[in-house]
Amino acid sequence: MIKILANDGIEADGVLLLQEAGYELDLVSIPQAELMAKLPAYDAIIVRSATKVRKELIDACPNLKIIARGGVGLDNIDVDYARSKGIRVISTPAASSVSVAELAIAHMFSQARMLHLSNREMPVRGTSEFKKLKSMFAEGSQLRGKTLGIVGFGRIGQEVARIALGIGMDILPVDPIVKEANVVLSNTPNAYFSVPMRCVGMDDMLAKADYITLHVPFTGKPLFSYDEFAKMKTGVTIINAARGGVVDEAALLAALESGKVAGAGLDVFENEPTPRAELMSHPKVSVSPHIGASTVQAQAQIGLELADRIIEYFGEH
Repeated sequence: MIKILANDGIEADGVLLLQEAGYELDLVSIPQAELMAKLPAYDAIIVRSATKVRKELIDACPNLKIIARGGVGLDNIDVDYARSKGIRVISTPAASSVSVAELAIAHMFSQARMLHLSNREMPVRGTSEFKKLKSMFAEGSQLRGKTLGIVGFGRIGQEVARIALGIGMDILPVDPIVKEANVVLSNTPNAYFSVPMRCVGMDDMLAKADYITLHVPFTGKPLFSYDEFAKMKTGVTIINAARGGVVDEAALLAALESGKVAGAGLDVFENEPTPRAELMSHPKVSVSPHIGASTVQAQAQIGLELADRIIEYFGEH
């Protein structure tokens, strides 16, 4: 019987599909240190971002046929090495695009209207200082008319563009591979509307954007550090719902203190699960605990897509 370890979990619909296919599915979470001894008993492993599948672990598992990642990034898996060993590596890049994009936009709204800060201050000071707070938070700004730089113009970046166009923002996408894309605004049985968009150079975007959101993988070093912040428009807002490490947090803190960056919305951090305290408490930073793909709809779709692709693979082999 085919044995599958869902080490970081899988939604109920995906569980049902795999069990109905006759597979033995274990939903236990085996600590990373114990996987070397226990994973060789399985034919497939399902992970999210917590479990790492590196060369040493792959070498210890000669029966492993599939590494399935629920989500977009594959930086916790030695993909090329796994594939060189004949192991299928799969992910679900489309399933969570809307959820991640909506969270990025939510951080933009939070920053524009200082919602993160008012939610901290009002429970403490609201009763006695309501009028003062009203004055403090009366200088927010609209997103309509602002320029949004989107770094990474794949599925998620294009979904961010779709929402932002509806808000009335101007879009400057940047991508080393994608040169242009049709951003679909409406795709219904009665109407199809799309907007063609061409990518621009990074320096051009940095000089013009009021808001910048990142949707790229972590490649081992920050994409935004001191040099990039220096090129940005003063008063820019940074959103990172991609990967911790894409933004140099020390450089970000310096840019926040200098006023170069007006605010930041962060869903991911360099030192997860222990983000630096300066960011958690900073009045110009809105935070969320790496929940970009964590909606009911996205998780259900991820589970179904993973199950379908695992069943398809074993059906062909």
